[in-house]
Amino acid sequence: MIQFRNLSLFRGIKVLLEAAAFQLHPGHKVGLIGANGAGKSSLFALLRGELQQEVGDLEIPPNWVIAHVAQETPSLGLPALQFTLEGDAELTEIEAALLQAETQHQGANFSGESIAELHQRLSDIEGYSAKARASSLLDGLGFTQADLSRPVSDFSGGWRVRLNLARALMCRSDLLLLDEPTNHLDLDAVIWLETWLRDYRGTLLLISHDRDFLDNVIDTVLHIEQQRITLYRGGYSDFERQRAEKLALQQAMFEKQQRKVAHLHSYIDRFRVQATKARQAQSRIKALERMEMISAAHVDSQFSFEFRSPIAAPDPLLVLDDIDAGYVDKTILKKVVMAIRPGERIGLLGKNGAGKSTLIKLLAAELKPLVIDGKSGKRVEGKELNIGYFAQHQLEQLRPHESPLQHMLRLDPQTREQEHLNYLGGFDFKGDMARASCENFSGGEKSRLALALLIWTRPNLLLLDEPTNHLDLEMRHALTLALQDYQGGVILVSHDRALLRATCDNFVLVANGVAEAFDGDLDDYKDWLANTKTQEKSELNAQIMPKNNDYAQSKAERQARIVARRPLVKETEQIEKNLEKLNAEKTILDARASEASLYDAGNKAELQQLLKRQAELSGAIDTAEMRWLELHEQLEALPEI
Repeated sequence: MIQFRNLSLFRGIKVLLEAAAFQLHPGHKVGLIGANGAGKSSLFALLRGELQQEVGDLEIPPNWVIAHVAQETPSLGLPALQFTLEGDAELTEIEAALLQAETQHQGANFSGESIAELHQRLSDIEGYSAKARASSLLDGLGFTQADLSRPVSDFSGGWRVRLNLARALMCRSDLLLLDEPTNHLDLDAVIWLETWLRDYRGTLLLISHDRDFLDNVIDTVLHIEQQRITLYRGGYSDFERQRAEKLALQQAMFEKQQRKVAHLHSYIDRFRVQATKARQAQSRIKALERMEMISAAHVDSQFSFEFRSPIAAPDPLLVLDDIDAGYVDKTILKKVVMAIRPGERIGLLGKNGAGKSTLIKLLAAELKPLVIDGKSGKRVEGKELNIGYFAQHQLEQLRPHESPLQHMLRLDPQTREQEHLNYLGGFDFKGDMARASCENFSGGEKSRLALALLIWTRPNLLLLDEPTNHLDLEMRHALTLALQDYQGGVILVSHDRALLRATCDNFVLVANGVAEAFDGDLDDYKDWLANTKTQEKSELNAQIMPKNNDYAQSKAERQARIVARRPLVKETEQIEKNLEKLNAEKTILDARASEASLYDAGNKAELQQLLKRQAELSGAIDTAEMRWLELHEQLEALPEI
């Protein structure tokens, strides 16, 4: 159990926590919520022993193993699989000791008893299946089989973050600390991580600004506000409801809440009239209706802004006709056809690397259409088209030695300084912050400034590529409200499902080199991901799958499926029988190895023979279990009989 007793934490002279008192029991999954700078990361550092409290006590069981995601990844030549395996420190320690012991034992300088003990420890921690577990983690996070042997130094920054996450999950921890684990993941990896964390048996502390992710994982909320920390039972939506009820008791806030609720109801009513796709419409309406309570929980947000009305609204805004997109050496998308109209809200769905960002860059004219066989397709822009493009790499274009106000004045020198200051205040650049150079700004502060600059230009077509990365929950909520009132067209890439549900009317699926309308909602997309995963496994085992295009249930096809499964089932049964014999023999040898008489001087030959046979059995069991797992994956990939 983790226990805080009247604990106070400072950073310099700033009070982060005052008189914190609460308990977290083993197995709790806790969301740590609070504004940027409230002290969430400092609380993590305290739990890791990197900071000390000024007042009060913190109790953590001394034998607990604590895992967290490293911030940096050295440029190592170590293969990705081995890098992940080393997340289990005890496994690494035992394997190193075993290698040393067996080497020394060959020279007759090392006790065979120690080797037996090390093999037993390895078995106790399921070390023989460690490679299979590490491979599964990397697969869930989007790595291919070929990636497992690639050196860490080969991977880009975002993929190294994923490797660090896999390494942390590999650790058999009692306490897992995750700080924004979804920031560099695509939607399918986020969904996989949710499932993994729900099955995690230890205590989880999670910092995240993804409300759907929080709701699907946590059962407790710790909320830091005004140097106080309050514990709420339930998921994130339960926290919002409880906090909304508390805030609604304050009359001034209640009146502000009612204005927002009226605004949201007006938007919902307008959407009901315009909706044309029944299922997508219902999903969107449910999300918007939930916004009433969400709004109540965020009435005291420091963010308040809206999109300025576009100067022009050409119809259509932009048309792409039969365009191929990609790079000189590789075509990513073929024959793209899109027509974007004012007020249209399109979410781009697709796995990482499928081409969503390529499509956004094509729409933003950052990529030119490819010329293939002398043809390049057509791009037709509406008159007075004004594109507002947001992507993470654009944060690097901010001038580090200039303040938010200087950026605004450079963008629009004709507007009065006070008007710019008022506008920046809506993005929480207030007081000295508006005049401070942005070189030391956090990722979230830079994202807010980039969005502020983009919104001021009054675009009529917004292209947003992961706009919520580094944004906290309050800013995400403000952005959602602003997008709901925006009159222009929107193309959105995001792993934030709450934003997608509340903002997008339609979806486009980017997959297999094409971009086409997706007739469904995010639940349908989750099913599509699952089906795609199954299909990919089937393709990997195509050599043992029956060639069957229509999967009709005829007798001949049923027989073909039985024939395809028979050798796999037969081999599986044989392995299970063999494993039973191997484990039985190993149990007998393990019992003999624990007898003190074996280590008498006269039994040296027997000891050596026993240890050799133990090692052979361990290797045989490991090989058999790996083959058993492979066979079951192949069987799962086959069509059912």
